[in-house]
Amino acid sequence: MAEIPSLGAMLEETARKLSRKEALIFDGHTISYRELEEQAGRTANALAALGIQKGDRVAIMLPNIPEFVYTFYGLQKLGAVAVPFNTMYKGREITHILNDSGAKAIVALTGCANLINEIKTDVPGLEHVILTGQRTLAFAQEGATVFVQMVLDEGRFKSADAVFSAIGAVVAAALKNLGVEDAWYKHQGAVRSGGKKIGSILLSTFENLFIVNALVFLDSLDADSFFRAVWVPPELKDKVLEPVTSVREQTGTVVTSEAFRDAFTEEFRRQLDADVVPGSLGAIERFAYRKIRKRPGGK
Repeated sequence: MAEIPSLGAMLEETARKLSRKEALIFDGHTISYRELEEQAGRTANALAALGIQKGDRVAIMLPNIPEFVYTFYGLQKLGAVAVPFNTMYKGREITHILNDSGAKAIVALTGCANLINEIKTDVPGLEHVILTGQRTLAFAQEGATVFVQMVLDEGRFKSADAVFSAIGAVVAAALKNLGVEDAWYKHQGAVRSGGKKIGSILLSTFENLFIVNALVFLDSLDADSFFRAVWVPPELKDKVLEPVTSVREQTGTVVTSEAFRDAFTEEFRRQLDADVVPGSLGAIERFAYRKIRKRPGGK
C-alpha cells in the first residue's frame, strides 16, 4: 500500500509544478505557490531552531492572514501538530486549550502579546510565544490618557522581564496613591483594576537602552472615533477593546496628567532608588527614540 504524502510534501510537489500560479490572494496582493513554499520552509526552519519536533503541538491564534498558512504548512513539514483556535477567545479559554493540547508553543498576533503573557504562568508546558502580524495598538486621547516615556540603561536591570515588573509595580503603586485601591500588575500584561485594564507597559530595546512607555487611562475613552479613521481587523479590535476602566471611573475624581506624573515620579524614586529628572530627552535619548520609531515594530 502506497504511503500517503504529508501536506508538507504535497505543497512542495504543487510548488514544483505550479510555481508561479496563485496560491493566496490577500489584501490585493498575490502569493504564488513558490512563495508560499519558501515562506513555509522558513517558518519550519525557525520552529525547528526553537526545538519544535515531530509530534509536538503548536497552537495557532491567527486570523485569515498569510502568516496562518505559512505557520500551518511549516508545521506539516516538521510533522508537528497544528492546534488552531478562535482568535476571539479570552484568557481562561486560551489557558484551557493550551493546557489540554499540551502546546509547546503558540503563534499569535503581536497585539495579543499582553494577553498571552498574562496567562503564561498558568500554562507550564508553554515554552515559546511567537508573535507576528499587526503591531500592538495603543490609544492616546487628550484628557483621557497619559503617557510616561522613559529611557533606561539596561545595566540597571537583569532582563526585559525585570523592566516590565519594575515599571508595572511603580504604575500600580502610583495609581493606588491616587485612590485606585485595587490596582495591580501581572507579568508583562496590563495594569488592572476591578478586573479591567487601566494601563499598559510597552517596551522596546535599542543597543544598551530600554525604551519604556507607560500608558494610563485617566478618563473613559472614545474609541469609536479611532475606529472610524483606522480600519482594524475584528480579531485585533476585540483584543484592543477588552474591558477598560479609568482612574475617574474607579475613584469618581478627575486626575490630571500632572498629578499622575507626580505620583509616578514619587514611586519611581522610592521603589527604584533612582533620581528622576522630568523634561525633554537628551541627545542620546532622542537618537535612540528616533531609531526605535523608524524600526518596523517601533512605536
